[in-house]
Amino acid sequence: MKLTHIGQTVRNLRRARELVNALVRYGFTDLVQDLGLDHLVQQGRRTLRIAKPDEAVVRLPRAVRLRKAMEELGPTFVKLAQVLATRPDLIPSAWADEFAKLQDDVAQVPGDQILAVIRDELGSRIGDLFESIEPVALAAASVAQVHRAKLKDGSEVVLKVLRPGIRETLKADMEILDFFARFIEEHFQNIGYSPTETVEQFARELRRETDLLIEARSTDRMYKDFENDPGIHFPRVYWEATTSKVLCIEYIQGTLLSRRQADEFTPDELRAIVANGTRAVFRQCLEIGFFHADPHPGNIIAMRDGEGRAGPICFIDCGMTGHIDPKTAGHLADLTQGTVAGELDRVIDVVVTLSDADPAIVHNRDFRADVWEFISHFQNANFGELRMGALLGEFFEKIRRHRLRCPADMVFLVKAITTIEGVGEDLCPEFDIVEHVRPSVERLVRRRYGIRALRKRLQDGLIGYAEFAEGLPRDVGQLLATIRRQKLTMNLEHRGLDKLTRSLEHASRNISQALIITALIVASSILVLADSASKPTAGFLTITAAVGFALAVVLAVLLVTLGKKK
Repeated sequence: MKLTHIGQTVRNLRRARELVNALVRYGFTDLVQDLGLDHLVQQGRRTLRIAKPDEAVVRLPRAVRLRKAMEELGPTFVKLAQVLATRPDLIPSAWADEFAKLQDDVAQVPGDQILAVIRDELGSRIGDLFESIEPVALAAASVAQVHRAKLKDGSEVVLKVLRPGIRETLKADMEILDFFARFIEEHFQNIGYSPTETVEQFARELRRETDLLIEARSTDRMYKDFENDPGIHFPRVYWEATTSKVLCIEYIQGTLLSRRQADEFTPDELRAIVANGTRAVFRQCLEIGFFHADPHPGNIIAMRDGEGRAGPICFIDCGMTGHIDPKTAGHLADLTQGTVAGELDRVIDVVVTLSDADPAIVHNRDFRADVWEFISHFQNANFGELRMGALLGEFFEKIRRHRLRCPADMVFLVKAITTIEGVGEDLCPEFDIVEHVRPSVERLVRRRYGIRALRKRLQDGLIGYAEFAEGLPRDVGQLLATIRRQKLTMNLEHRGLDKLTRSLEHASRNISQALIITALIVASSILVLADSASKPTAGFLTITAAVGFALAVVLAVLLVTLGKKK
């Protein structure tokens, strides 16, 4: 084993020990022992020197204790909790709400270390690009921190820079999480989702977050989507000063909604802010198909127009995004239309398609009853009264209850819509969000069921049939040629027959052994009768019969014992 691998293993063991100690300190000793993690990490509880949890800590709810433990464990686990907060299909909603409280503010990395990262990334260009870079960060998070700067042309910009060594830290933690996920998956059944798949998805999210070029592309795309909208803005990306570890975007003047003062905006200004925010999110989710997945108040800046009035808004931190392809958008239209029309089977078909569920679930009475209960909450509504966030939120709650898997992008869509609705209710409770977004919902349904959409689907279907008919003679000719050359092979795979095969083998073996035992008993009985008919005293045949009876008893006992073990 290479020395680097040995060192990495030692570091991982040390980190795993920290993880187990944190879990026990926050009252999860039973979980550690049930999973056997104390034995896996070191040689038991005494070697780990695990301290008893504080009694005040143990009295806290489990979700609160786990949040505190993750907060203590650092960036990887903070990010894991934040991702889980967006996945109510994987964890109870109460836990998701608790994880959403996690603050990502940490101690700042000294400015000279951040400047060293920028120099490593930009090289000699740093002097040509920047007039100044402020050493004190505007904000510091667990993965990156933000600094103001000024370009040579006088443009005010913001630099988002990865913390030194963060990729290596995250990689080591992910190896530990992957090990625990595999252990849990091997030893626990029917937990409703795959721990290894969840960790793999989380690893992908972390890789996206630690490659700032991905965030730059997302920001640039959204900037172009709303370039001509005076009420909605995304920061401009300065590509000449952007790398995988440094993101350079324009500095936005305004007030972060999470830091607004109580009387900073007038009621009309708040109404304009909410109108622009909801229009942006619903247009992205239901029309564009590429959306900002985390539009909370800390990611929205209220700007001022040319006359000094608030209303235009800017979305920042575009690292978490979602995609909705046209086909999935069609399924959303089916869900909306089916719910309003009270069409149970159509809504169930959407569930099966979106969650990739076993089609047999459509016949499950409990599942059908749950879906019908969901429909009944919205059945009497029209499109003008339908709250999309509530509709989708309850829809995926039903999915989680039946342990069906929900696509990550669909969960992000629900999160984006419900988050912006929450922002609207907080800033301007009297604002009619439903009426404001109704055109987007109606356009979504119209694209699926309008005359133009139906005509296009008909045309596409006819073109598909025509192409199939055109290629059919060629395909049939190739098939016949393959048959003539005797090169056609068929591979049949029987699934689910292993258990039946083992049962048949076990039964046939038992029958064979039973026949042998029966033969011994019958043969021994015949020998006893033959010996008694020839002599009044027991002779050689009787002794042989006794041995046969004994052998039959031994075989019978062995057969029963082995059968119980199996």
